Amino acid sequence: MDELELLKKDWQKREASLPKLSYEEIYPMIKKKSSSIVKWIFYISIIEFIFWAGVNIIFSGPETMEELKAMHIYKVVMALNVINYVIIFYFIYKFYTNYRKISFTDSSKNLMKAILKVKRTVTQYVWFNLIIFTISAIIYSYGVLLYTPEGQEIVTTASQDGKSVAFWALIIITSIAITGIVLFVIWLFYKLLYGILLKSLRKNYNELKRLEV
Repeated sequence: MDELELLKKDWQKREASLPKLSYEEIYPMIKKKSSSIVKWIFYISIIEFIFWAGVNIIFSGPETMEELKAMHIYKVVMALNVINYVIIFYFIYKFYTNYRKISFTDSSKNLMKAILKVKRTVTQYVWFNLIIFTISAIIYSYGVLLYTPEGQEIVTTASQDGKSVAFWALIIITSIAITGIVLFVIWLFYKLLYGILLKSLRKNYNELKRLEV
């Protein structure tokens, strides 16, 4: 008998001597951990909302409003802010209802479904934020290029030199590159912020799956 087989036999003996936990003992622990994780997701979403709302209020003085009006994007930006706040409130509500469902679920199957729903909601929330940022970047780029003195001067100079096609191609490529980099940084931020919590939830889901076997 080789060394590996001896190690296996030794491990099996040790495993047999360990106390076996029943479904009734394991399930409440997984449920409690999952509930705590989702509660933290809910809290983080509220903190994030308060932070960005505060930043928006700080930089929404009369001068900023006049600049937006001068760039002809005031109404669009205000409408986008309203849509943004409404949808973020919706996601915060969804995080709360997910927390409630996990806290009061009564079976491992329902808990597994709830965990998958949490993961789906977080993914949708991250994608929504990335899309909102992209739309905002396009709107602000439009306003700056076409309606600010600096932007108009650049566009006029490019047109006079007969390089308008090359200019707009460069603007589009540069804008896509910068937006892509910023989106990647935002994605990394959310990956770090919610990734650890979702990883723990996935671990709980796999434990529940083993219980169901």
